[in-house]
Amino acid sequence: MFTNYNEVMDYCTDNSIRMIDFKIIDLLGRWRHLSIPTARFKPDTLIYGIGFDGSNYGFAPVENSDMVFIPDVSTAVHEPFTEVPTLSMIGDIFVITQPENRRFEQDPRSIAYKAEEYMKSTGIADEMRIGPEFEFHVFDHVSYECSPNHTSFTIDADQAIWNSGDNEFQNLSYKVPHKGGYHAAPPQDILYDLRSRMCVLMEENHVPVKYHHHEVGGPGQIEIEVEFAGMREMADKTMLAKYLIKNLAFQEGKTVTFMPKPLYDEAGNGLHVHMHLFKDGEPLFYDENGYSQLSKTALYFIGGLLKHAPAVLAFTNPSTNSYKRLVPGYEAPVNLCFATANRSAVIRVPAYAKSRYQKRFEFRSSDATCNPYLAYSAILMAGLDGIINKIEPTAEGFGPYDVNLYNLPKEEQAKIKSLPKSLDEALDALEKDHEFLLKGDVFPKRLIEIWIENKRKESRKVNEFPHPMEFELYYDL
Repeated sequence: MFTNYNEVMDYCTDNSIRMIDFKIIDLLGRWRHLSIPTARFKPDTLIYGIGFDGSNYGFAPVENSDMVFIPDVSTAVHEPFTEVPTLSMIGDIFVITQPENRRFEQDPRSIAYKAEEYMKSTGIADEMRIGPEFEFHVFDHVSYECSPNHTSFTIDADQAIWNSGDNEFQNLSYKVPHKGGYHAAPPQDILYDLRSRMCVLMEENHVPVKYHHHEVGGPGQIEIEVEFAGMREMADKTMLAKYLIKNLAFQEGKTVTFMPKPLYDEAGNGLHVHMHLFKDGEPLFYDENGYSQLSKTALYFIGGLLKHAPAVLAFTNPSTNSYKRLVPGYEAPVNLCFATANRSAVIRVPAYAKSRYQKRFEFRSSDATCNPYLAYSAILMAGLDGIINKIEPTAEGFGPYDVNLYNLPKEEQAKIKSLPKSLDEALDALEKDHEFLLKGDVFPKRLIEIWIENKRKESRKVNEFPHPMEFELYYDL
C-alpha cells in the first residue's frame, strides 16, 4: 500500500488514523499483534523496529529471545474491525545484533523470501504465481471440552439437514442435504450474502477474488477462490484473507473454522494450491505437444513435488485433523499421482486451463491449518528440486492416472504410492527427506527440528486423550 514512512503518515493524517497495529506470524501460523498510537510511529521504527519476546512465538529459546520486528509498510491495510481508526501492517522478525540487526532465519516470512531468491538464483524462473482455494465452514454454534472426565464437542449450523426436524422454533425447512451443498442456491444457500460481503471486504483489502460458492458440505461449507499472485505475496494474502473471513463472520454472530475435518462423514476443507512458474513474464509450464499441454519443466516440477510430497505434507498438512480429511471416498486425495481433471489425484491438471498463460496444476492435499509461508515455500523447493534433477513423474510411477482411482481394482490401487495417513507419518518422512529444503539456506535445519519436535508433542497429546468412540467400541469388553 505504501513505499515509505511519509506516505504512511500522510494517509494517517488524511484518514484520522489513531493507532497503528503490527501483525507478526508465529511458528505455527497464527498472527500475533501489537499496537502503538500513531504519534509513536517514527522513521526510526522502520530501522530499529519494536522489541518483543520471541520465545512466546515458538521460535527462540528463552535465554536468547529478545527480538524486534520491523514493519513492512507495503503490506498496510486500513483495519476494518476496530472502533478506533487503525492502520495495520505485517512485521518482519529480526535478531538483535551489533552493529545492525539481522533477519531472523526462522521467521516464516523470511523463509518465503529466501525461497523466491533461491528460485531466481537457479536461473529456472523468477516468479511462482499461486492461487489458493479457501474452503471453510460457517457454523452458528461450536462448543468443546477436553478434561479428564469429560471430552466432547457440539457443532450446529442452521442450514444443516440434522435440523430438519426441529420443532422448538419456527422451521422453514430448506435444509441442505448431506453432502449435497455443491453450488446450492437460495433459499437453501442462506450464506450467500455473507460470502459476498466477505469477498467485497477482501477486494477492498487488496485480495482479488475469482469467485465464491457453497461447497459440498451441507452444514455451512463454502469456498472462496482468489486470483493469482507471487508466492510470498500470496502467503501475506492468505493470512489476511483468513483474518477478514473469520472476523467478519464473528462480527455477524457466526463462527468460521478452516479445520480440515470438523464433521464426520461430511466433506472436509482443503487449501488447493494452483501454481505455475514464469521467467521474464513468460510462462514455463506450457507445451502444446506435451501431456495435457504441460512442458517438461512442469512435469519435472510435478515429479519433484510428488517425490517429496510425504515430507512436504508435514508443512502443508501439519495438524492431526489434516489426516481425517485425507481418507478414501471423498474428493480429498490419498494417492501420490497426477492426472488431468481428476480430483482423486494429489496433483490435478485443470482441463479448462488451456492457454499458455493459464496452463498450471493444483496441489490438492494441503489445508489451511498450515503456516502459508512454510507450506508454499516447501512446495516450491520440492518442485525446483524436481526440475534441477529432472525427476520424471511417469518414470517414478506417479502416473498420469486419468481414471477414478477409488474405482480401480485393489491390486491396481496397491501399485500407487499413498500419502501419509497420519501427522506422525508425515513427520517421519520429513526427518528422512529434508535436504531439498536446505538448499540455498532457505529452510534452517534448526527450524525443521523445532517443527518436528512441536508437532510430535501435538500428536502425542491427541493420541493420549481417550476418545468417545473408544467407549462405544471397547467399554463393555
